[in-house]
Amino acid sequence: MVNRRLPRWEELAPLIGRPDPALSRAQARLERCASIGDLRARARRRVPRAVFDYVDGAAGTETSLLRSRQAFARVQFRPRVLRDVSDVDPSVTMLGERSALPFAFAPTGFTRMMHHVGEPAVARAAGDAGIPYALSTLGTTSLEDLAAEAPDTRRWFQLYVWRDRMAAEALVRRAEASGYDTLILTVDTAVGGIRLRDVRNGLTIPPQLRAATIAQMALYPRWWANVLTTPPLEFASLTSTGGTVGDLLTEVFDPSIGPEHISWLRGIWPGRLILKGIQSVEDARLAADLGADAIVLSNHGGRQIDMGNVPLELLPGVVEAVGDRVEVYIDGGITSGADIVAACAFGARGVLVGRAYLYGLMAGGADGVRRTVAILEKEIRTTMQLLGVRSIAELDPGYVTLR
Repeated sequence: MVNRRLPRWEELAPLIGRPDPALSRAQARLERCASIGDLRARARRRVPRAVFDYVDGAAGTETSLLRSRQAFARVQFRPRVLRDVSDVDPSVTMLGERSALPFAFAPTGFTRMMHHVGEPAVARAAGDAGIPYALSTLGTTSLEDLAAEAPDTRRWFQLYVWRDRMAAEALVRRAEASGYDTLILTVDTAVGGIRLRDVRNGLTIPPQLRAATIAQMALYPRWWANVLTTPPLEFASLTSTGGTVGDLLTEVFDPSIGPEHISWLRGIWPGRLILKGIQSVEDARLAADLGADAIVLSNHGGRQIDMGNVPLELLPGVVEAVGDRVEVYIDGGITSGADIVAACAFGARGVLVGRAYLYGLMAGGADGVRRTVAILEKEIRTTMQLLGVRSIAELDPGYVTLR
């Protein structure tokens, strides 16, 4: 026999969840996103399909992106126990300055298409987190405006080599004058990749009002209202072509880029220089020989060459070859703090994160970007504690392997 009774209110009251009065309804929904995957799912529901696919997609069969993610899925950690991990330090030194976390926000193009708050909101979130933010040549906020909007954020600028060399040099001069301390030269864009999702969705830069897009206004009225009632959606540093981003890369940027361009850039840029888009040990050595301060092992998030090399798999060999001459970073396929810790254990100084914060931006604007940082920081700290390390500097290949 079971004795039953009616519960008293004082017993029920502690079991009833109460919303945090300090959070708005939108912020509360973001707090329920426990992973970058959750932010991605929320982002998909909040923006038109063409916008989501622009962020989520890659070139060709999207094999390069898939393989990058599969590589992180093959990571196997080797935890150590019986160590005091009550206090861990996830900070690293990136190009001579401290970053509170072992990642920077990567340069991403056309950011205001994902949410009207755009690059300034992302840069401020980076500054609040104590990490660098890189503005893209294909950004929708000018160098000067971003510096004014996020004066306390460590700012990097990403450059493509243009056919018009004087225009490229003018951008470099403006970056220096606006207080950007690091230049990222992207070297894997001789031509634009074939991004099939953009082609199939008819996504042009800027977006054009066709019958299909007008029909989608009913599904995403808030997104469209923000697009139509804020400044025109356009690149801040160049005139768009009306085609896809891949078309724009092919038309505007210089496919003849070679070692002499690095020497030219060194002659006009006094700050630190990163070469982004390195995809072989041989080119990593070349970058070191050319005087780069750092390199990013990158297949452009799978958005350029299809079936390309996987940065994580290249990382140990590159670190062995050039790790004492340049700082080595990676990007692509990173969806968790555990991925970031794994990259650092394999020898990366840190990583660049792009899609993850764009999912947050689409999911909830500035609050979504801050939620991205919070998720990654918690995962980084928890992974470090479970691995038995107190600092990123303690990580080495003994803590990790690829199955």
